[in-house]
Amino acid sequence: MVCLSSEFKTMNVMCGRYSLAIDADKFRQEYNVEVPEAYKPRYNIAPTQSAWVLSADEPGTLTRMKWGLIPHWSRDGQSRGRLFNARKEGISAKPSFRIPIRQHRCLVPADGFYEWRKEGNTKVPYRLFLKNGHMMMMAGIFDEWTNGTEKQLTFSIITTSPNKEISALHDRMPVLLLRREDQRAWMSSLVLEDALDLLKTPPDGTLLNYRVSALVNSISNDSPDLHKEVPEPPSLF
Repeated sequence: MVCLSSEFKTMNVMCGRYSLAIDADKFRQEYNVEVPEAYKPRYNIAPTQSAWVLSADEPGTLTRMKWGLIPHWSRDGQSRGRLFNARKEGISAKPSFRIPIRQHRCLVPADGFYEWRKEGNTKVPYRLFLKNGHMMMMAGIFDEWTNGTEKQLTFSIITTSPNKEISALHDRMPVLLLRREDQRAWMSSLVLEDALDLLKTPPDGTLLNYRVSALVNSISNDSPDLHKEVPEPPSLF
């Protein structure tokens, strides 16, 4: 695993931090999936950490995987924290992604993600979430690496161009599969061309956001306090 400082290095990239703090019973009721006993709410999930996903191999249960795809052909199976995002543009031709996009698709559940707005020499964190209050399902891909005795499941979140709410903060955003039929299609044996057609930028007005505490900057912080809104400072004008 890559050694990370408390000020995580991916605050300039998308999507580099998200949360999944949905109650387990609500998860079961809304999606009719098995939620393992080990599941617990997370408020600050970062690359190289373990997270819960729904894979096409086992769509009926949450599966724990490490965030940051390790290709099955990797020699050492080491995550270097680089492949936590997969740009949709050219994804089907890139060596690390061309098999997963065809055979190993997944949904990455979240209740929101974080992005930072630059203010002078500082970066101010914001939480983004669906306006309708629903859980997010981000489009992802995964792979399995093994050396015969050890096995690792790892995933990447697919990104696309931003909608209006994101463009003021960043030039990329995660692909959000908003409709249940699209989520089911993504997890099916859909042919490549039809799967790629699902990777669209969400309509403007899909998301809301508010400022949160700089505590989210450190991956050592993981508590409900990270979801609390922080008032914007008064404007001079």
